[in-house]
Amino acid sequence: MVTEFLKDYLSIIIFLFLALLLSVGFIVLNFLFSPKKPDPEKLSAYECGFEAFGDSRIEFDVRFYLVAILFIIFDLEVAFLFPWAISLGSIGSLGFWSMMIFLFVLTIGFIYEWKKGALDWD
Repeated sequence: MVTEFLKDYLSIIIFLFLALLLSVGFIVLNFLFSPKKPDPEKLSAYECGFEAFGDSRIEFDVRFYLVAILFIIFDLEVAFLFPWAISLGSIGSLGFWSMMIFLFVLTIGFIYEWKKGALDWD
């Protein structure tokens, strides 16, 4: 039983052991050979070559987040559309109509965001 297990999984166990060994080795090497006293210029605040002139905790417009969420939604839509389009011949009409419902819900959300003015920049 053990020989059967090793026959099937020995290469995976060796790979995981080597990955763990290399990861720990690189972390230890970085800790040992990294500079202990960094340059003060490197530790200074950097903002496009100028000293920081304002508070970094300013408020962003909510529309920025709405556009970011919209980008993520349509990015996920494309990620779902490619496998769907490739397997469309084998999934039949149930797969087709479920994707149409998915696209309909996304379209409703896009129209809602458009009507709310989230895509308008002043």
